[in-house]
Amino acid sequence: MQYVYMNTNTTIAQAPVAAQEAQASSIVRLQGVSKIYGNGDAQVRALDDVSVGFGAGEFTAIMGPSGSGKSTMMHILAGLDAPTSGRVFVEDIDITTLKDTALTKLRRDRIGFVFQSFNLVPTLDARANILLPMRLAGKAPEKGWFDLIVNSLGIANRLSHRPSEMSGGQQQRVAVARALMSRPAVIVADEPTGNLDSHSTDEVMDLLRRAVDELSQSVIMVTHDTATAAYADRVLVCRDGRIVSDLRDVTADTLTAALR
Repeated sequence: MQYVYMNTNTTIAQAPVAAQEAQASSIVRLQGVSKIYGNGDAQVRALDDVSVGFGAGEFTAIMGPSGSGKSTMMHILAGLDAPTSGRVFVEDIDITTLKDTALTKLRRDRIGFVFQSFNLVPTLDARANILLPMRLAGKAPEKGWFDLIVNSLGIANRLSHRPSEMSGGQQQRVAVARALMSRPAVIVADEPTGNLDSHSTDEVMDLLRRAVDELSQSVIMVTHDTATAAYADRVLVCRDGRIVSDLRDVTADTLTAALR
């Protein structure tokens, strides 16, 4: 794949971006969203009339106990699942009205995914996995941006390795690099540090934090870890399919108290 070259001394702060200035608008918005699984006595209301906006250029963490609806919310806002009722907007596009082909294109071009299970292509090496979204979109990646990401995540010496030849932590770092490579409108991360050691966790979270602060990237992350959630600007706490707390300026200690 041919690269687009930029200054190799470029830092994240210097990298060209479309929206350096702060934006108050919502990059993702849920409006009256409910999700019901099953029928009759077996019916489960995973989300119950949830309305919430996620700010552009903001880092939001979603927390809550098992069965609280946090994972369902993430899947719906990312277009991976459809709500039973309500509307979901990504960059003011109502994705609940999109046909499958249009929805697939929007997810590919405008949403970066980081899953706990990595979701890497086993037959591709790390380099090809990272560049896959760009290849599918027919875009030439920027070599300077690619180098910056892989060096920051400590995977520059693993680029020729396939997933089976890497540890779980290394695979997750490749997944984070893949999500960042195309500079999407929003990065959706499901427990992005779940398989990382403490040092690698700090590196990954620092890169996500810098991407928000310096690139106006938007990150929405589901996590059970209060220390990881404390990197966020905002933390939503879910219970029984609803948002029960909307917190800012949080610390691990205040989050622990809110989750009791």
